[in-house]
Amino acid sequence: IEYLKSVAELVKILDGSVITASQMLEKFLFPPDQQYAPIYKLSGGERRRLFLLRVLMSAPNVLILDEPTNDLDVQTLAILEEYLEDFNGCVIVVSHDRYFLDRVVDTIFSFETGGNIRQYPGNYSLYLDQKKEEEEPKEKKVTPKTVKASPSPVNKKISFKEKKEYEDIEKQIPILESKKAEIEQVLYGEPLEDFTKITALTEELAQLSQKIDNLTDRWLELAEKLG
Repeated sequence: IEYLKSVAELVKILDGSVITASQMLEKFLFPPDQQYAPIYKLSGGERRRLFLLRVLMSAPNVLILDEPTNDLDVQTLAILEEYLEDFNGCVIVVSHDRYFLDRVVDTIFSFETGGNIRQYPGNYSLYLDQKKEEEEPKEKKVTPKTVKASPSPVNKKISFKEKKEYEDIEKQIPILESKKAEIEQVLYGEPLEDFTKITALTEELAQLSQKIDNLTDRWLELAEKLG
């Protein structure tokens, strides 16, 4: 970290504004009393955060991120998401994390049948909505007129218990998303100096994200049964 501070006292951001190296370090959760510590004393997560900071300090106008949620811890990923929200350059991301894509991208490039690449405006959730709208008319045309209508798929494929579970999940997810947003607001707002609190909130955020992922997967599974 000391090396970083000696390289430049001022860091020029892409939009032309200037921030001190010390402020940039604090933004990446390196408080003043840690900014002159030897690098060998940093944890693995802190070193990855420092490496990311060194890249961003060069004020790039293009960032290419390959599955960033696999290599970065929750704390570093949260800082990266916040940074990318205000980033004025081009960000190219390859990721299976739908929540990361929802937060940082505004265009989706989808690899479709036949090796074609199609561009969709918006984030990942909007991409899924558009794909669903495009597929619905095709599904309605599939049933031949000569085939006798089958019983309702709801009665045949899903039980009352599963239908109740589906409805409960629909109520739970918005509550958990709201709680997640509150924690993110605390973590990404004014810099926190209480590292015990930061650790606790980071762990809670990771658990919430995992729970939302699991519930969403189950909701999609039940929704498919419901038709």
